[in-house]
Amino acid sequence: MQLTRGFEQAACILALLATQDTNVPITSEVIHTRLGGSQTYMRKIIRKLVVAGLVRSVSGNQGGFTLGRNSRQITVWDAVVATEGDIQTYPNNGLIDRVFDDVEPLANRGTQVLTDIFVAADEQYKHVLQETSVHRILVHIFQSQIIPTVDWNESTVNYPNFTAKLKALIHGEN
Repeated sequence: MQLTRGFEQAACILALLATQDTNVPITSEVIHTRLGGSQTYMRKIIRKLVVAGLVRSVSGNQGGFTLGRNSRQITVWDAVVATEGDIQTYPNNGLIDRVFDDVEPLANRGTQVLTDIFVAADEQYKHVLQETSVHRILVHIFQSQIIPTVDWNESTVNYPNFTAKLKALIHGEN
């Protein structure tokens, strides 16, 4: 099973929002500039995150997007479900039963055994992702319980000043 590019974009969007100054929404233009790619596709991903309650849309001249809830309460599983839907790695299309229909009791048992294995694996996968919050990932990245925040909107206005400020925050100089 492989997650789509949409999940990776959602993860980046959530990371941007989790490190954004909480008083200032990030504009869709800034998110698009940072992500690159299709603006239409990016908007579809953001819409999925809004519908899932992970991101909040703020209207108006100073509008944009903020996290829908605290980064400690947003899990990787939330982002997966928002972008990919519920994951089931083994679809069981009945092929085993068709191929081995002449030994039906065994084919049925084989289908059930294989299904049970994948259901258990899916549950473990889901559990790990449900236990991993956006905040926890950022703690590992920054190696600090305190996650630095910036106004990502400034990255498109005064890039040299923004990058200097960002580097200072990362290196604890602020």
